[in-house]
Amino acid sequence: MSRFILSIRDLRKSFGAIEIMRGAHLELLPTERHALIGPNGAGKSTLFHLISGNLAPTSGEIVFDGRPIGGKSPQAINHLGLARSFQITNIFPKLSVFENIRLAVMRPYGLQYAFWKFIDRDARIRRETERLLELVRLQDKASTIAGEMAYSEQRSLEIAMTLACDPKVILLDEPMAGMSHEETLYTADLIREVTKGRALLIVEHDMDVVFALSDRISVLVYGQVIATGTPDEIRNNAGVREAYLGEEATQ
Repeated sequence: MSRFILSIRDLRKSFGAIEIMRGAHLELLPTERHALIGPNGAGKSTLFHLISGNLAPTSGEIVFDGRPIGGKSPQAINHLGLARSFQITNIFPKLSVFENIRLAVMRPYGLQYAFWKFIDRDARIRRETERLLELVRLQDKASTIAGEMAYSEQRSLEIAMTLACDPKVILLDEPMAGMSHEETLYTADLIREVTKGRALLIVEHDMDVVFALSDRISVLVYGQVIATGTPDEIRNNAGVREAYLGEEATQ
């Protein structure tokens, strides 16, 4: 049995004659926070689409918790215990915070199409919804319409919805994009707290967040992982500095 919860080996993805993923390798430990960085166009979003089932690989292998998942549907992969949030906030803006989280909680029970008047009586759904509200520090916003909240609060809500299936691995795609410095610090602290005991793979362009939050970092350039290591190892890697970080990262 592999010691990695997620293993990617020689992963390739082509769109016609254009090869986006060019034999990428990446391994994720069961409880580590692992950042994926690289320049625009490196293939980071494509890699996330491949892992989460939104795209099928051209070739190569994606193994999650000992099972090949390359080409499986997003629903099947989520059911196995891998959850993803997207670059663009994916919430129901006209529903309350409580209702958004409750919908996510209902899904693992197969109750997402149930009449809400009956769900109101289901104590297990209410308890889990309230637990997630408190976990992401939104208990005081339970009745607030989601679309009326600050952007950082909407991202916190989306994280709660991501956690509703109790995933083993969480994929977060640029969770701090568009945030102020204060919102970024708050969200990074929240991510650190809610991912304890889980594996996190995060794409993020804020290098301060990446180096402070990550146990390990992988650098993706032109569809290939050119380096993986601790924050210090990546910061001091001459090849990484030349390809992506720049000399300012060493200061």
